[in-house]
Amino acid sequence: MISTTNLLSISSILKDTFGYDTFRPLQREVIENVMARRDTLAVMPTGGGKSLCYQIPSLLFDGLTVVVSPLISLMKDQVEQLRAFGVPALFLNSSLAPQEYQENMDYIKRGEVKLLYVAPETLLTPRILSLLSSLQVDCLTIDEAHCISEWGHDFRPEYRQIIEIRKRFPNAVCLALTATATSRVRQDIRSTLKFTTTNEFIASFNRENLYIEVIRKRDPIGQTIQMLERFKDQSGIIYCFSRKQVDELAAYLASKGYSVRPYHAGLEDSDRRRNQEAFIRDDAQIIVATIAFGMGINKPNVRFVIHFDLPKSIEGYYQEIGRAGRDGLPAHCLLLYSYSDAAKINYFIEQKDGDEKRVAIEHLNAIVRYAEDEMTCRRKPLLNYFGESFQADTCSNCDNCTSAPTALTDITVFAQKFLSCVKRAEEKFGAGHITDILLGSKNEKVLRWEHDKLSTYGIGPELTKKQWMHIARQLMTMGYLKQEGEYHTLSLTARALDALKKREPIFGVVQEAERVRTKGKKKVELEYNHALFALLRQKRKEMADEAGVPPYVIFSDRTLIEMSAYYPQSFASLLNISGVGQAKASQYGDAFLEVIQSYCKKHRLAEIPHPRLREASRGEKGAASPFPNGRGAGGEGELSERTWLVAEAFNEGATIQNLMERHQVTKGTILEHLTKYVMAGNILRNGEDLVSLAAVTAEQKQAAFTAFDELSPTFLKPVFDKLNGTLNYDELKILRMLYLIARQG
Repeated sequence: MISTTNLLSISSILKDTFGYDTFRPLQREVIENVMARRDTLAVMPTGGGKSLCYQIPSLLFDGLTVVVSPLISLMKDQVEQLRAFGVPALFLNSSLAPQEYQENMDYIKRGEVKLLYVAPETLLTPRILSLLSSLQVDCLTIDEAHCISEWGHDFRPEYRQIIEIRKRFPNAVCLALTATATSRVRQDIRSTLKFTTTNEFIASFNRENLYIEVIRKRDPIGQTIQMLERFKDQSGIIYCFSRKQVDELAAYLASKGYSVRPYHAGLEDSDRRRNQEAFIRDDAQIIVATIAFGMGINKPNVRFVIHFDLPKSIEGYYQEIGRAGRDGLPAHCLLLYSYSDAAKINYFIEQKDGDEKRVAIEHLNAIVRYAEDEMTCRRKPLLNYFGESFQADTCSNCDNCTSAPTALTDITVFAQKFLSCVKRAEEKFGAGHITDILLGSKNEKVLRWEHDKLSTYGIGPELTKKQWMHIARQLMTMGYLKQEGEYHTLSLTARALDALKKREPIFGVVQEAERVRTKGKKKVELEYNHALFALLRQKRKEMADEAGVPPYVIFSDRTLIEMSAYYPQSFASLLNISGVGQAKASQYGDAFLEVIQSYCKKHRLAEIPHPRLREASRGEKGAASPFPNGRGAGGEGELSERTWLVAEAFNEGATIQNLMERHQVTKGTILEHLTKYVMAGNILRNGEDLVSLAAVTAEQKQAAFTAFDELSPTFLKPVFDKLNGTLNYDELKILRMLYLIARQG
């Protein structure tokens, strides 16, 4: 059993060391299980907070926590972040100079380290085994545990040998962590590490902040640039199938002025490290990479991931899109799909043998079905692949849920021709061969099997081969056809036999059409001051470069956004911001407070109490308002945060049109916010933009001003009536704003 003291310690470490108020799903349960010294398998999505599941216990255990991690870059990244939080952590690997390696070993021997990161190959060396045998090892953590399984998408034989380490340290609790594991992979991990099935924790694989989109690849360069323009100056990753494609695309984008670097296994180690470091430190905004890139990256502010080519498996795809939005903020994941990409992958699969070939075919078929499904919410098949059911009718955050449904037509005749041909070819061939029969091909295979004598030979000239293949894939998706084996052999299901017998109507798509996006449910995000956010990012970059660490080691984007929303003015207020613990506040707090205080003084802004503080103070009577001129959190008689953010952005130079687009509201709504701001006694600048919107004569303007003098600008109806409706309400709102600005001084 875990003690009450430890339970309190877990919560205090979460807040005081790491700066978070609440745990993410299953974090607390996993930590408590580890603290109770029960071997644990935890499956959490990328960005789901796996690291805290061993970092917090490491600070509570008396001895050492050893973390087995597959990539050097990942260890370096984790250790830098932990040191920023004030946690004593080190790594041992080949990137260290001999003297530094020995110094780190000496620190470990003296018990000055709580967390040690090593690669599996390093862990198994006599030198490290000898070091650890002299110490108390309380926890053995295996990160990226799917590498243990031959059924995983990134099997590594050396991971299988970790079981020998477990035997050497029988008193150490073992924690296995992964972001991607099917039921088969989880079973393999448990079996290899000798875990019991009861200590398994599986968090939801649903990354709600990711917008998932699949579009037909027609102009891949143009489609990619369109996405880059949407996320200008934002961090993103573009995945390509081959090294050659990576080099060509990176060079082309660089020639167009984009801040981009290539990354693949064919580069020199020094070039690869330099490019990755530039991306991590925000010196390069875009990485074009093969799947060799990503496992070692913990960059939280990746705003988009583009798959320029089809991934080899759903597991790989899920892990790669998982690089986006690890800070919990919205991110976009785009897959450009063409069936020729699937054929290219299949060509390489054909070079494999036995189980390796069979597993690769299963993976390819699954990702093709996923990419071609234009009806189902993207999250349903994606989560179902990992054994999770998505119950909602719509996620409102993928292309299939936010697009107008693809228009369906009656494809019954085409479907019956295709199904009949499969049957007459004795259900022994794939879709390509069936299509050749329907088109009347005279290729060698058709003639050798005498399929030119079948009654279905040549009956399908009305469609192209591409269109027939599309019909075939729809019939598989709808459950009329099964595809099995390494040769993708098609056979009819009971549903298909019934459809042929009854000639039931079948609806689908003959030609692939462009999708029409419809407006989905808008996610509610924190409103923040974009100008202040830019200044804080600049300060973060300066401090990170000076310290030689990635910017997010200082503070994450989410932390800077909260600072830009609530304007903390003191050390105590700073500690209420998510991601600010005692160590970071002490180390970086003064520098960031100086930026915030200077900005707020210049723009006459006051601190906004954090929601947690508002809840705590609710009900207190007679408390003085922290806001000048009645500024508040949105209660009666107070201005809402959105009103202040709209007005402050307007004063910074944002136009009415800018604000309408940013907040997704009408012109009238923006004008209402600005009016409330001025009527509360605040100064509004940038009136020139309002003058350009007022399409009225000088006489009309003067008449309105006279009416406002006589009747007050508080309500528009009396003014509208006095002017006999000669000015509409939108015009009156603009004129009222100009009237109020004119009388500010």
